[in-house]
Amino acid sequence: MSLRERPWPDRAAVLPAAVLGFLEFVHTTAVNKLAGLREEQARATPLPTSPLMSPLGLIKHLTAVQRQHIQVHIGGSRLPLLWSHEDHDFDFRLGPEDTITSVIAAYDEEWLRSQQTLAEVDWSAFVEVYGQQVRVERLLTDVLQESARHLGHLDILRELIDGTTGE
Repeated sequence: MSLRERPWPDRAAVLPAAVLGFLEFVHTTAVNKLAGLREEQARATPLPTSPLMSPLGLIKHLTAVQRQHIQVHIGGSRLPLLWSHEDHDFDFRLGPEDTITSVIAAYDEEWLRSQQTLAEVDWSAFVEVYGQQVRVERLLTDVLQESARHLGHLDILRELIDGTTGE
């Protein structure tokens, strides 16, 4: 897998375009964190205190976050959930079918679906999330912060796995 181009969001963008631009930027940066890794490296869990935290597992988790917040909560979709209320580590677990190619493809598909959903909703509207009313734009801010936070984890994992540093 080669590095993807990662343009900086437009500096003149209004808030919705800036949020989408940074979601895209973080998405691309997360995918790029797997560039050059072998399958076993992408599955590596070098943090003893976080035995399920691997680069591939983090991408699976970010896919689940987008599905839950954007498709289910914002879009009202009945797509299957990619996480479990009973097992908070479910979306980090890797199966034998999970490869760099398949996990990134699922993440890319979810991002495309998210963009379509977000183009069709009123960002100032309220949606129900676990029995509480939450504004769409506030929920999107949650997705952005969750994605950016885990991007930092990907930085650390990548450095521990093969010494690669960078943004």
